[in-house]
Amino acid sequence: MEYGIKLEVVKLSEAKRGFILLPRRWVVERTFAWLSRFRRLVRDYERLDKTLKGLHFVAAVILMLAQVFRWEVPNRL
Repeated sequence: MEYGIKLEVVKLSEAKRGFILLPRRWVVERTFAWLSRFRRLVRDYERLDKTLKGLHFVAAVILMLAQVFRWEVPNRL
């Protein structure tokens, strides 16, 4: 458990038996959807991984500040 993150692996055979709610998967998918609203993050334009990491950090900060201060974030930034 590194960085306070617990990883759960759901095997495909277990998930195919009827409806089983996958734990907290939607949180990650929702976060990726929010981050994809930033044009620069949609495609892989950056040469350095540090630059891309920094842009993800800035985008996450903007989204968190928007939630705290109830700002309206435009569809495309």
